[in-house]
Amino acid sequence: MNLDDQLPLRYRFDKVVTKSYDSILASCEKLKETVEPDYKIKISGHHIWLHVGLLQREKHSPHLHLEIEKMEDGNTFVRGLFGPDPVLWTLFMFLHFVVGGIFVIFTVIAFSKWSLDQSYKFDLLVMFAMINAWFLLYFIARLNRKKGLKQARELEALMEKILE
Repeated sequence: MNLDDQLPLRYRFDKVVTKSYDSILASCEKLKETVEPDYKIKISGHHIWLHVGLLQREKHSPHLHLEIEKMEDGNTFVRGLFGPDPVLWTLFMFLHFVVGGIFVIFTVIAFSKWSLDQSYKFDLLVMFAMINAWFLLYFIARLNRKKGLKQARELEALMEKILE
């Protein structure tokens, strides 16, 4: 996997491994005890979450969600998703909805003022500021993703230990 060249903020991948479903869960349970202070591994059903440990966690630290499925030929299909910390992701989504809501409200106000032949320059200014805020949020997210790339590679190496 090449995490550097990926455009999306939340990198997804699919992988077929020859290891069986049960042996993946067993190796995950065994590895969970050895990496405990540095990494946190949660298992629920056919989902595995890999997190950076509390001592190394930063606001830009990623997590890795793995979904494992049995295949008919004995192999295992693994779906992975790298993402930011869920709290940070929720904050960014909230900010996006606020910016979008303000943009829509001021668009309606600007249209109303335009149809009534009133001045709507301030409303256009706010709309322009919201567009800039969208871009700012996007670039902040890209910067956080770039800062967390080293830890994402560490989580990828941990995943490889589980899958091999």
